[in-house]
Amino acid sequence: MVDQAVEDRFEDICGLRQHLHRYPEPSGEETRTTGFLLEKMMALGVNHRIGSGGYGLVVDGGGSDGPRIGMRADIDALRIQDAKNTPYASRVDGIMHACGHDGHTATVYGAILALKALGDSGVMPWPVRWRAIFQPAEETNRGALEMVENGAVEGLEALLSIHMDPSREVGSIGYREGAFTADCSQLEIEIRGRGAHAARPHESRDPIAAASQLISAIYLFVPRGTDTHEPVVVSFGQIMGGHNANVIPDRVLVRGTLRTLHERVTRDTISHIERLARGIAEASGTSINLRSDNGPPAVYNDPDLTAIFRHAAARLLGNDRCRPIPRPSMGGEDFANYLKYVPGAMIRLGCVQDVSKAAPLHSPEFDIDERALAVGAKILARTVVEWSNPRRERTPPQA
Repeated sequence: MVDQAVEDRFEDICGLRQHLHRYPEPSGEETRTTGFLLEKMMALGVNHRIGSGGYGLVVDGGGSDGPRIGMRADIDALRIQDAKNTPYASRVDGIMHACGHDGHTATVYGAILALKALGDSGVMPWPVRWRAIFQPAEETNRGALEMVENGAVEGLEALLSIHMDPSREVGSIGYREGAFTADCSQLEIEIRGRGAHAARPHESRDPIAAASQLISAIYLFVPRGTDTHEPVVVSFGQIMGGHNANVIPDRVLVRGTLRTLHERVTRDTISHIERLARGIAEASGTSINLRSDNGPPAVYNDPDLTAIFRHAAARLLGNDRCRPIPRPSMGGEDFANYLKYVPGAMIRLGCVQDVSKAAPLHSPEFDIDERALAVGAKILARTVVEWSNPRRERTPPQA
């Protein structure tokens, strides 16, 4: 029943995804996207409320009693120029859906259509209460936090999410219980010295030399000082300093990221970097200040919910098409910000026909095979229905 309901509405699901792809909006600016989704929800006659600032949407449906399960989609795009030649290519200069958020939104929309159709026709096997969270600003780690502040998880007992995965073919998923993504932090290191003529470096306290030594020390000694069983990734992607080739500047700014799987390891690594910075500052005569800002914590997939998710996918696709993910990703995902308040699970959804030719996430050529939208919508709707089964043994909610 669920599958047929999705198939009957597949054109509508694809139309929504293509509209979002044509008219993307970056993090914190998703007002038009929210308005478009609001029109869709009003046409369905479901309860809804808009997030603060005029973007983001929470939608409730199903019965009036019983436990409620949520489905989360992110709606923001990236500041990347779309390089595709398709009818639905981005029409907004320098902005595109390069991470599949339009697809995530379409799969949740498809699940809503199917669940509402079953409920309206009276063929739902038991009472089902659901919520859809269309959140802004995933890429900046603000959207989930804002939605939580606006009450998006109040009354929820579980939360589901899907992420497009161009390393998997359409009709397959990847799943993993427990640690799923990394605990992320942004690093900013300011190095202040004394500027001088490039011909007389002895008159300077060279912040560029100190920056190069510090980066090398971090890359060398952080791995040597970390338990080999604990993954730690430190990468610097931005170095800013100086304006002229023949002038040693007085200031350098270095920015990067730190990713681990545990907050404890993050704290220990930051302390290690601070010790290295003090040593380089002493040796170079500069002052070095490290600032770290918390990004999303690690996603931890609830084992029971992951099992229901995987079972629903296996009944649709077959066991051989549901493949365990052997190791957590060191990427970040703000879905984790919900999981402080409600158990949740995320799966990776295959979204390309030929993995060898697929553009990766965050690429100007990124695209999906839209058959993945139907697969994702069916899996979400099936999981919502199965989780709601009153005969299913439930884990008591934590106090």
